[in-house]
Amino acid sequence: MGQALWLADTRRLQALSSFYRVSFPKSFGSCAKMAHARISMYMPPDIDPTKAAIAYGCWALRKLNEELQSDDLLTRQKAVVALCDLMHDPEYVYEAINIGCLESLKDLLKDDDNLVRIKTTEVLYIMATHNIGRVGFLNHDIILALSLLLSDHQTLCRENLHQAYKHLAQLPEGAQGIVKSGLISSLVWKLQKEEEHIQEIILDTLALCLQEDATEALDSQAVPRFKEKLLSDNPQIRSKAARALIAISIPLDGKKQVWQNEVIPILVQLLSDSDEEVKANAAGALMHATVTTEGKYAALDANAIEPLLELLCSVPKTKVCLNATKALTMLAEAPEGRKLLLPRVPTFRYLLSHKNEAIRRAAEVAIKVIEWKP
Repeated sequence: MGQALWLADTRRLQALSSFYRVSFPKSFGSCAKMAHARISMYMPPDIDPTKAAIAYGCWALRKLNEELQSDDLLTRQKAVVALCDLMHDPEYVYEAINIGCLESLKDLLKDDDNLVRIKTTEVLYIMATHNIGRVGFLNHDIILALSLLLSDHQTLCRENLHQAYKHLAQLPEGAQGIVKSGLISSLVWKLQKEEEHIQEIILDTLALCLQEDATEALDSQAVPRFKEKLLSDNPQIRSKAARALIAISIPLDGKKQVWQNEVIPILVQLLSDSDEEVKANAAGALMHATVTTEGKYAALDANAIEPLLELLCSVPKTKVCLNATKALTMLAEAPEGRKLLLPRVPTFRYLLSHKNEAIRRAAEVAIKVIEWKP
């Protein structure tokens, strides 16, 4: 019994030695020397020196909120880094908003320290991924506070800022908030200056905001900017620019500007793009732009019918097929378009058996328009 306890104690001490760097002689017995304790030069496990220590329970966020307001730079840095991890949990986001963390974060957006500003925008970006965070943004005027960093010299600051706007715009009230804050013209202008990966985020934000109100964008030369992006070597930018054109073409003035800026021939070229999403969005933009008579004839002059029909025959994704069918329906409203499409009615009849109901309905409408007789 005594020998068993002695062996257990020996194993326990040897396990502790891996952490405290305690060395033992090979023979551990009555004749052995005493162990020599060495103080480790390493931090204890699971301790991150870059983060503030998290208080227990309900005091965790309250303590961090106090530290966010500290005059000591290191304390602020550690607090905002620790807050980044907590904001992935929507319950913590809800609590943070209730105790006033958003007001503290608004002040930190003006901090002179680069790390503080970068991590603050990251916290806000993470909060914006939760619905409760997006509502909090609107209630605490975070949109305008973030806009102060649109020209920040730190790329990560600007990227996090635009990610926050993108997620906020997914809420209709959030998109309206961005529009009402007068930021659309600034976002359009940034398309010419920002790095490519940030341009993609801006285009996503604009596409959502313009669905709510495209007036400011149309007054800010947005259509020519989108036209430039359609010619980009990056398929993501081409796709997102075409998607933004769909949104800006919803109002009549947008349709007119797309025609006036000669965007339609470029959209027709993109129907043969190698990227499926580019083709789908290009067909969608044509669908809106060809509602007007000028748009119809501009598309017919660019020979849009053949590439659109090719999209139907290639058994594409649902989005491509639906947008192409609707765009062809618009072109069939012109006598010249109807004449070209009459021999291709069997193609549309084939779509009547498509598994997607929206495509079946679109095919029915297309056949009625093509076969219409005065």
